[in-house]
Amino acid sequence: MIAISACLIGENVRYDGSHKLNDTLRQLVQEDKAIALCPEVLGGLTTPRLAAEIVGGDGFDVWSGRAKVIATTGEDVTEAFKEGALKTLELLQAHQCTAMILKSKSPSCGTSEIYDGTFSGDLKSGEGVCTALLIQHGITIMNELN
Repeated sequence: MIAISACLIGENVRYDGSHKLNDTLRQLVQEDKAIALCPEVLGGLTTPRLAAEIVGGDGFDVWSGRAKVIATTGEDVTEAFKEGALKTLELLQAHQCTAMILKSKSPSCGTSEIYDGTFSGDLKSGEGVCTALLIQHGITIMNELN
């Protein structure tokens, strides 16, 4: 069993209330070959919500206390992102998922690249908060681009 970011199967859970539907991935869920979830929603964040980026590093740095997830207003939303990541890991373990397909560039689900924390649209190398936690627990990570 695998898990897929809910926005990739057409659920309107992105920060702006939209989705990034991928029909192939949605079919996996419809065929009960995958489960869908959104770490940010699991962390208690609403839809829509303010955009947020990791400031001071990447998801691994968030877990080590060296970086934070900050919304466009300056609000620290780190704990919600960490809570969502922990709940995601619990669900993956409960469903015996060994892999997850995540939304690229997201502060939660980014794989290899995330926005740079300046809200300029620029990217930097790094993993999202949820991605980092899943990697630390041996979950195979992919994104919708690979």
